[in-house]
Amino acid sequence: MDQQPGFIAAVEEARQSVAEGGLPIGAALVSKDGKILGRGHNMQIQKGNATLHGEICALHNCGRLPTSAYEGATMYTTMSPCDMCTGACLLYKMKRVVIGENKSFVGGEDYLLSRGVEVIVLDNEDCKQLINKFIKDYPDIW
Repeated sequence: MDQQPGFIAAVEEARQSVAEGGLPIGAALVSKDGKILGRGHNMQIQKGNATLHGEICALHNCGRLPTSAYEGATMYTTMSPCDMCTGACLLYKMKRVVIGENKSFVGGEDYLLSRGVEVIVLDNEDCKQLINKFIKDYPDIW
């Protein structure tokens, strides 16, 4: 799963956020037929908006799509999704959430599972290094 285009895009987005001075969290939404519908990264710091999480930005960057486009899709994210992002995954009937790392923060994984969403945690070294460096360098922001 680490080599899936959606996960690679999510990590690229996390790196882009770091380059912009933001939290190293990226996401990509991939349709059930394998097409990247949207990708995004956390913009809380850059835009001063607490709701601009990576998964929400990926959904925003999909543009206006019919509800059916999201059904059965996979959300790739570099970090465990918070309750807001978990809710978005459920609202749009995503089939699977692939998480890069969940040691720095554990979000709504159990709730996703209880609602029938497949959850895969990769324990990816790149994701762990990105967030651990951010936490070390900016503990006051984290």
